[in-house]
Amino acid sequence: MKFLTSFLRPAVLAGMFAASLLAGTAQAQGAATGNGMPSGKIGFINTERILKESAPAKAAQQKLEAEFSKRDKNLQDMAARIKALSQKLDKDGPVMSDTERSNAQQQLADMNRDFQRKQREFSEDLNARRNAALAAVLDKANKVVKQVAEQGNYDIIFQEAVYVNPRIDITDKVLKVLDAPAGSQ
Repeated sequence: MKFLTSFLRPAVLAGMFAASLLAGTAQAQGAATGNGMPSGKIGFINTERILKESAPAKAAQQKLEAEFSKRDKNLQDMAARIKALSQKLDKDGPVMSDTERSNAQQQLADMNRDFQRKQREFSEDLNARRNAALAAVLDKANKVVKQVAEQGNYDIIFQEAVYVNPRIDITDKVLKVLDAPAGSQ
């Protein structure tokens, strides 16, 4: 126990020292503004809104839908064929010969296995493309956030917070710049 307290004491003292330095810096900055509060401008952006509402995000979503719609339709058709074969086997299975029933069951198992493989490949491909598209949108959004921050003289912009006062939310400004035609930025 003595080791623990002797080990923690320097860490606690260092933390208190750092806190006093920060408080002194904040007071010095506050003195410069005349109100006792540190100067600085903060903002917040709602990344989720940007990924849902911005023109680049909507365009990326439409491109993904166009790119993957044919494969999705093929998977839906394949699922319908599997369901129909399964229902036929359930209905006609008792009156089929053992060979016919065995062949139908094998065909159903093969189709099911092929369907699951294609569905897994589809999901992996879609997720990879979605992640790449979202990364491109986020990269563009981050550049716009930096541009808005520099133009508005912001000291810090947050993307995650438990609570945000709407007064510091600059998401609409970022969306406006993101949605503007390329030549007007």
